[in-house]
Amino acid sequence: MPVTRRVFSALPLAAPLIATSRATSRTLAPEARIKIDTERIVGEVHPHVFGNFAEHLGRCIYGGIYEEGSPLSDSEGYRKDVMEAVRGLGVTLLRWPGGNFVSGYNWKDGIGPKDRRPTRPDQAWGDLDSNRFGTGEFLRYCEKTGVDPYICINAGLGTVNEAREWVEYCNEPRRTSWSDARRRDGREKPWGVKIWGLGNEIDGPWQLGHKNSGDYVKFAREAGKAMRRADESIQLVASGSSNFGGNADWIGWNRDVLEGLKGEIDYISLHTYIGNRENDFERFLAVSQEIDYRIEVVDGMIQAAKSGRRGQRPIYIAFDEWNVWYRARGGTTEFDIGRTRLEEIYNFEDALAMGMFLNSFIRHAHIVKMANLAQIVNVIAPIFTNPQGLYLQTIYFPLAEYAKQKNNLALRALVHSPDYKVGDREPLPYLDVSVTHNKREDALYVNVLNRSESKDIATRIHEVDGRLRGDGELWFLTHQHLQETHPFGDDRKVRPELSPFRAKLDGNGFTHVFPAHSLSILKLNLRT
Repeated sequence: MPVTRRVFSALPLAAPLIATSRATSRTLAPEARIKIDTERIVGEVHPHVFGNFAEHLGRCIYGGIYEEGSPLSDSEGYRKDVMEAVRGLGVTLLRWPGGNFVSGYNWKDGIGPKDRRPTRPDQAWGDLDSNRFGTGEFLRYCEKTGVDPYICINAGLGTVNEAREWVEYCNEPRRTSWSDARRRDGREKPWGVKIWGLGNEIDGPWQLGHKNSGDYVKFAREAGKAMRRADESIQLVASGSSNFGGNADWIGWNRDVLEGLKGEIDYISLHTYIGNRENDFERFLAVSQEIDYRIEVVDGMIQAAKSGRRGQRPIYIAFDEWNVWYRARGGTTEFDIGRTRLEEIYNFEDALAMGMFLNSFIRHAHIVKMANLAQIVNVIAPIFTNPQGLYLQTIYFPLAEYAKQKNNLALRALVHSPDYKVGDREPLPYLDVSVTHNKREDALYVNVLNRSESKDIATRIHEVDGRLRGDGELWFLTHQHLQETHPFGDDRKVRPELSPFRAKLDGNGFTHVFPAHSLSILKLNLRT
């Protein structure tokens, strides 16, 4: 989470009467068209696209995930209400311990008896960390919530050998010094952590141990080799660029990393945070152009790095930090930002932005195989707690609904829509669309964000093989106030409506009206 990088400009029962009256199939002349062919497959929507992120920052860990002595916690100190909400969110993968925090973190401080662990200054965010939540606590949390763990190593102030020893502690089945340390901590069986990040945002000058691309590649190559000698089955995520400032060269950094590490890594990371400081709704939701552009540029660089090398390890994109973040972002240093505790309060338009991000990831399912919303609890998060309970932020609901599409096949839909223009960019359609096919259910999921602030758009939905049955389900999110939020204790103001759906078929399709400033997910059953 950098200080200096550029920030782009930005539930279920909200107003169910509005939703019912407006989210309908109508007999109107269509202005837009979505053409669907189940044979035009982009790729599988990998379950890890619905990942999340937990960093030692503010109240994400202590007071969020983990609160010893709370009546809301279980015997191990984990908040039971938070675990239930995490399961409801459909989280598949959890990245830890940072983030900027990891670049000053020594994992050995977080093992052994809790009462003997040292309290250390957090060198990234300016707090103190008791280290009572360490490797074993994190991995036990992943077990209890049913998510896959993703550990990021310290590539800032850390060493190659520390990284190798961390893998040994977690994954070594034989009797060794570090596997025996794991056993003394109460874990005989290896944890089997398969995904490891080779540092966080190392190209950013805000990062402890900031390196140029050449120095980073040297470190990451040696760390990766050493870590794979501890466990050859692990997957490695390289630190892609997160520095989009005016003097930064994010393309050059990623090119250098891919060229230098193409034989060692499985993923390269991208990070993007967006915001709506200008209070311009349509500009805010036009950021999909930039998200698509970054994915496509890096995809091209991956293909170039792999060209002419048969049998080379495939490389994918891990979009392992993304979210709306701008209100709780003041200050010029990490310590300034840390003092805000990053407790962003989300509104209705932020919930729509979740659909925008996920539509982009689905459209690029062939290359985006991991994505991690930052973060999971309290810190720019869909779940917000206090000592008495929690509430669900507006962004929770689209995240949970999209997660039901994991393992679906992403389809390349043809979309024609009224469009608009932001600045000197190319015009973009008001309808932002992704489509997936669940072959087991034989159903289409048509995800449509209408980013017009005021225009309802009648749309012809056409399936080329004529297999639409005309029935299904409609998940629908809208609200008359773009800035509506959830106060603590009242998280029902911005919620979606889920209802049966029936359409009057006309040939191979039907017409449906997508209301202004809305997010719709149509589940359409197909004839077998």
